Amino acid sequence: MKKQNRRETAKVKTPFQRMIWEFAHVLVGSAVVAVTFNLFLLPNQIASGGVAGISTLFVALFGFEPAYTQWAFNIPLFAAGVILLGGSLTGSLLYGTKTLVGTLFLPYIVYLTRDMEAATFDPLLASIMGGLGVGIGLGIVFRSNSSTGGTDLAAQIINKYSGLSLGGCVFIIDGLVVSSSAFVFGFEYALYALIALFVTGKTIDIVQIGFGYSKMVMIISEYEEEVKQGLLTQVDRGVTKLAGYGGYTNHSRPVLLCIVGRNEITKLKQLVKAIDPEAFVIVSNTSEVLGEGFKRR
Repeated sequence: MKKQNRRETAKVKTPFQRMIWEFAHVLVGSAVVAVTFNLFLLPNQIASGGVAGISTLFVALFGFEPAYTQWAFNIPLFAAGVILLGGSLTGSLLYGTKTLVGTLFLPYIVYLTRDMEAATFDPLLASIMGGLGVGIGLGIVFRSNSSTGGTDLAAQIINKYSGLSLGGCVFIIDGLVVSSSAFVFGFEYALYALIALFVTGKTIDIVQIGFGYSKMVMIISEYEEEVKQGLLTQVDRGVTKLAGYGGYTNHSRPVLLCIVGRNEITKLKQLVKAIDPEAFVIVSNTSEVLGEGFKRR
């Protein structure tokens, strides 16, 4: 028996409904990033990378309105992306349109909420909450297979013409912004910016993947049939039987592969130990599992 742990099947969205849903994600995610910027990052002079970080520096250096600075960078970068990246940006008209919407809408919300009172003037708390809010907003945008443009496009352009990895390009750009903040605001504020950057990255992963870490278990046992039946009937999880061969004996040694929730791993280990104390068990984390009994596709 397989575990049924899924919600009622949702109605399949039409392409038009899916498109509206994705644009809504872009708008909501961009708004969350913009409000977070004005509540936490800008008032505390935390320039944690990206065009938003550059606009924070320009406020201190030249007194420029952050929204204007963001538009001044985002629009030319989007145009450069269309020209230089070609198909990788415009190959999907929908993706290019969503990116353009995010590119324009985020600074617009920054401008509309510019008079909001800062939520805190504690830079450590602001860096944590700011990183959290930006991560949530960007995670929502990314889930719609879109982007807010900015330095992401700059990184893609550098990647195309320099041969550096995309991750390396993003690191270089954000590193330059954070390093610049050390000269403008002081070394301590650059460290706060790094904290915000770290929290943002982790939060994006959580929004994209979720908290639902599962365990992947591989079992090699002389009593593989008994173990398999125990997993199916007592742990109530499906099992995949893989062909394996002993490296020394060259004898057939089937491998049982099973995915379980974190709260089920103890029960699984106790079951295997009761059947075969000499069984070889490998347990590893898996960040996302799609399929019956786990997350819906």
